[in-house]
Formats: sequence, C-alpha cells, structure tokens
Amino acid sequence: MQSWRITPPSAPQRDVQACLASVIGAVGDAGFASTALASVNGALNAASWSVYRVWRDRAPVLHLSSSHGVRDTTRDCFAVYRDGLYQRDRTFDAARNASARGDALMFRLRARDFPNRDHREAIYQRHGVSERLSIVAPQDDDSVLAVNLYHHDHQGSFTEAELANFEQLAQGLLATVRRHIELTEVATPKRPDLAALHLALQRHCPTLPPRELDVCARLLQGLSYDGIAADLGLSVATVKTYRRRAFERMGLHFKSELFAAFVGRG
Repeated sequence: MQSWRITPPSAPQRDVQACLASVIGAVGDAGFASTALASVNGALNAASWSVYRVWRDRAPVLHLSSSHGVRDTTRDCFAVYRDGLYQRDRTFDAARNASARGDALMFRLRARDFPNRDHREAIYQRHGVSERLSIVAPQDDDSVLAVNLYHHDHQGSFTEAELANFEQLAQGLLATVRRHIELTEVATPKRPDLAALHLALQRHCPTLPPRELDVCARLLQGLSYDGIAADLGLSVATVKTYRRRAFERMGLHFKSELFAAFVGRG
C-alpha cells in the first residue's frame, strides 16, 4: 500500500479544474453521488466511488456511493463491509495515527495487497474491483472520513497521469464532499433513536427475533423497504418477509398501526 500527504496544487491542469467545478456545482443535489463521479472521470477513470466514515469501536456509516459505466454494487459491497469486515480493516490505521496533526492522507491499495483475505475476496474479487485510491481525513469524533475511488478489472491500474490528477484534485474533492455531507445532514430530519425503538419493541413483544426487531425499528425510523434492505444487507423480499412475521406476532396488519403504537414512545 502506498500513502502520501496531500500537498496544495500550484497550478491545477485545466481538466482537473473543470472536473472540480462540475463537482462543486452538484453540491446539495439529490444526484450528487452520480454527477460528481461522472465529473471526476474527466480527470481520472473511476468506475465507482464511495464516501464513508469509520470508527475503531462502532459500525461504519456510508454517506454516498455510485458507479459509472458499470452495474452499481457499491451498497452491496458496503453492506458486506459493515456486517463485520470493518472490524479487521487496518488500511486506515495510518490516517488514525495522523489524527493529532489533522493531516489528510492519500492511499493507493491494489486488491491483491489487501492483508485480509475475506475482505479481498468478498468485495474486490467478487465485484471485479482491482484498485482503490483514497483521500482519508481524521475527524473530531475519532472517526476517519474516507473518499474512495475504484478502478475495476477492465480499467487496469491507475496510471501515473491519473495519480497526478488525483493529487491535484484531492483537497478540493475532500472539501466539496464534506460540504455536501454537512448540507444534506442538516436538511435531513434526525431519525428516532434506533436503540430506543429496539427497546420499545422488545417490551411490547419479547418474542420478536433480532432481524424482525431490526426491520420494525427501521420502519419506525421512516426508512423504506429499499432503505432497510441496503442498511441491513438484505434483499427487499427478505425485509418484507421479516416485516410480515413481526406483524403477525404483534397482531398488526398495517404500518400505520405500528406507527400508532410506537411513535412518540421512548
């Protein structure tokens, strides 16, 4: 794995400037993830990207992801990562060690160099991803924010020209992504606390199995079936099956009855 500190670009190339301008223009838009990735491809090829935050002691959070020119499996990949692979991911340790200085670092990691075989096989080999370029920055809450660009197998390795463009793009892209996250998080109402909803559901129906609890709690948070499926790494059909079983246990027929019973309760 290669890593290096970001240095301010003295004179960005024209294609990098145009790329960053397009990314900035999409900030706050619902389609930011796909528009920004398409813009980035004006400076370097990346078939997919993801932006997420990782901690040492809690599950990671995916802020956005998208693909360009290939089938989008980024959320499927993150669901696998969130399901436990993150606990053995040491690829961001250097960024954590830089937290005292607040430095942002860049990393280049080829799939074959991943130290964890399960990680390498479940995400990179299974989905045809060959290489990752990352901009990684420590955050005030002891997390690390990672902006990741991926080459897929058909794209080969990142070229020296692409790496040079990436270095010129890095600071502006990181700042733009941070601003987009700030804007969209402010615009999105805070969801009810998941742990409190779990507790309320357990009190009401102690026989609910863990996955049925997970699904019902997220329904009460306002997530759609698609959103629950992405969050839990399940298919929509499986989510609906868990919902049906849970409703049968609780004697409910409609989602409105679930909300009437639990919304507003701690």
